[in-house]
Amino acid sequence: MAGVQPPPLRTLDDFLLSSARFAVPDVRNLDRWNNRIINNLLYYQSNYFLSVLVFLILVGYFQPLQLFVGAMVVTLLFLGFVWVAENRAPIRRFRRNHPSITVFGILFTGYLFMSVLGGVAVFLFGVAFPILMVLVHASLRLRSLKNKMENRLEIIGLKRTPMGLLLEALGQEQEAGS
Repeated sequence: MAGVQPPPLRTLDDFLLSSARFAVPDVRNLDRWNNRIINNLLYYQSNYFLSVLVFLILVGYFQPLQLFVGAMVVTLLFLGFVWVAENRAPIRRFRRNHPSITVFGILFTGYLFMSVLGGVAVFLFGVAFPILMVLVHASLRLRSLKNKMENRLEIIGLKRTPMGLLLEALGQEQEAGS
C-alpha cells in the first residue's frame, strides 16, 4: 500500500454539471464500453467513494438498526455459504445422523431470514444502489483529455490509486490500458 495516493476530488462541474458530457455507450462494442467504465472508475474514484459513503450514511441515519442487521445477515449468509462450500462432507454426515435437528435448523434459519428481510433489503439498497449509480455514471460519462492523461499515469505505474489496486485485484488492469 506504500505509494498509493487517492486522486483529487473532481469538481461537481466536471463530474455532473455543465462541462460533463454524457452519451449512451455502444452496447455492440463491449470492449470499448468496458474501457470507458474502467477509465471513468479510475478518474472519478474519489467522487464515487464519496457518493457511496454519503448514501450509506443517509441510509444508516434513517434505518441504522435495519442496516446493521441486514449487514450482519448478509455477512453471515456469505460466511455460511463459504463454510458449507469448504466442508460439505461433515454437513452431509450431520444431516444423515440428525435429520430432525437439520430440519429444525433449516426452518429456524428460514424464519430468521424472513424476519430480518427488511434489514437485508435496507442493507442491499444501501450498498447496491450506490454501486449501480457509479456504474451508470461510469458507463455514460464521456472521457476528457485530462481523464485520458490521468489514466495513462495510473497505467504506466507513475501513480497508484485505491481504485487501480481494486481493478488490478479484479483482473481488469490490462483493460485500463486499452
